[in-house]
Amino acid sequence: MNDVPRPRRRRPNPAQRRRRARRIALQALYQWQMGGGNVGDILRQFESEQDPERTDLAYFRELLQQITARVGELDGHIEPLLSRPLNEVDPVELAALRIASYELAHRLDVPYRVVINEAVDLAKTFGAEQGYRFVNGIVDRLARRLRQVELQGGAGDHGHG
Repeated sequence: MNDVPRPRRRRPNPAQRRRRARRIALQALYQWQMGGGNVGDILRQFESEQDPERTDLAYFRELLQQITARVGELDGHIEPLLSRPLNEVDPVELAALRIASYELAHRLDVPYRVVINEAVDLAKTFGAEQGYRFVNGIVDRLARRLRQVELQGGAGDHGHG
């Protein structure tokens, strides 16, 4: 009786697909940070392992390519907020911070609260036990610097279309 219908797996919504893209981007960035390597090779490796219905591959591609291309700029946003040298930040936490810095600076379509929540989630999932607290504090301060208008507008703009 192999003809028994199986429930269809529901296609993830766009937010879930983007969340998976961030998770994979974190892993790819970690690999790039630890071993250098060619970004194109890392991109192809990770893309080939993904289900395009479950992962926003275009967003993954954007994150990996843009973050590695703009790493100096992104680190420039992060470094002033650190209490230790950048090279002493845990590599998983650093990858999460770079993703958040990129999204806050260059993806204004992603609300700052989503950026913070996603960065904390990445650190909880892949980082050290309390690393998410560090990431939360830094990304919160990054949001205040990079999204001042959004934060001010959100506080005093309730109920206006």
